[in-house]
Amino acid sequence: MTGTLYLIPTLLSGEDINWVIPSTVQKHIADISYYIVEHPKTARQFLKCINCNLPLQKIHMEILNEHTQSHELLPLLDPLLAGHDVGILSEAGCPAVADPGAELIRLAHQQNIRVMPLVGPSSILLALMASGLNGQRFSFHGYLPVERDVRVKKIIELEQQSIAYDQTQIFIEAPYRNQRLLESLIKTCHDNTDLCIAANLTFVSEYIATKTIKAWRCALPEINKIPAIFLFHGK
Repeated sequence: MTGTLYLIPTLLSGEDINWVIPSTVQKHIADISYYIVEHPKTARQFLKCINCNLPLQKIHMEILNEHTQSHELLPLLDPLLAGHDVGILSEAGCPAVADPGAELIRLAHQQNIRVMPLVGPSSILLALMASGLNGQRFSFHGYLPVERDVRVKKIIELEQQSIAYDQTQIFIEAPYRNQRLLESLIKTCHDNTDLCIAANLTFVSEYIATKTIKAWRCALPEINKIPAIFLFHGK
């Protein structure tokens, strides 16, 4: 019998864990002794919050991040093939969604390993829920190009797709580049395009607002160095 690969959502901020991670999920993972993590320090902080039943020094952690090579993935499944349950933890939110993990999960399916996603926060879905934009048709694009001219071209392309397909476009940015991206959106998009900015989700300082581009031009929020999701829908 192989073990089960648990996909474990983690905190988006320093909020009360019981607010976003159900107690049944916490109890379910409290005895797992093998983890695949993006950052061990963050993972240990999370495990302390759920009051895991094992001493932290007895928990085995392997690293899976943006630097992990494809040939390094298969050995990460060894504990599962030996019958141990393994949990995947990313830095924040859901594993394999705008975070590492998808390629490893695909390998797990190829090895007939059971994969179990657990309930927890996803900043992308939370932002979409709160935006008031089309939740029936949407597309998540990850990061837009960094170079200004290429980014502007991409924004124009996404706005045209949004209008043509009645589709909400969702994307993120490295927090220290948020303001530059916002300025590109304001200068590039049509006046009547709806833009939602969802920042610091689940934090006490959570900020979510949807306005037209024309309305945003009157007063831009200061979101530099703040985790944020951007969503827009053209008209």
